Amino acid sequence: MESKEKNTKEKILEEALKLFAQSGYMGTSMNDIASKLGVTKAALYKHYKSKQEILDSIIEKMNELDIERVKLYEMPEGDLEKVTAEYKETAFDKIKQFTKVQFLHWTEEEFSSCFRKMLTLEQYRESQMAQLYQNYLASGPLAYMEALFSGMLGDAEKASQTALDFYGPIFLLYSIYDGAEDKSHVIKLLEEHMDHFLQEMQIR
Repeated sequence: MESKEKNTKEKILEEALKLFAQSGYMGTSMNDIASKLGVTKAALYKHYKSKQEILDSIIEKMNELDIERVKLYEMPEGDLEKVTAEYKETAFDKIKQFTKVQFLHWTEEEFSSCFRKMLTLEQYRESQMAQLYQNYLASGPLAYMEALFSGMLGDAEKASQTALDFYGPIFLLYSIYDGAEDKSHVIKLLEEHMDHFLQEMQIR
């Protein structure tokens, strides 16, 4: 019974997020979600009391997925000071592998891709969405890369520019990927960017 309840709640999250990605969080109602699922609004409220509760559950799931990937690829985690200290044990190929996995996570995994698109739509309409967008896709990843490079370079100012040089093109590739017919070409561009950049880092 618990498993069925969990599956139902997961299905609601998935379908709600698809609607949020298409129409925006603000533009989607509980009625819309119930209609998409083919259930009554009353049935939907048995699982989630509000649209905000659905969003909170989506964010919780995204955080769990983030933690899983960090542990799986043995990347430094915790506060930025700890990340900086542990960077020296992080190999270049591990950074490349993790960055590609992150990119595929945000582009090819439907749940995460819909979450990214929802945040992109809603960042200018709602302050919570704007903050989430920054944390997940903009200033958050940039700060993480800056902490990694700071651990290697031992120069905070240089690490800041290096992180921007590394992550800036990757951030741009999200938008290019969404509009590309040949998405495999965008993945190739990502790999070439990382190869070139990390080669330059090793030479320095």
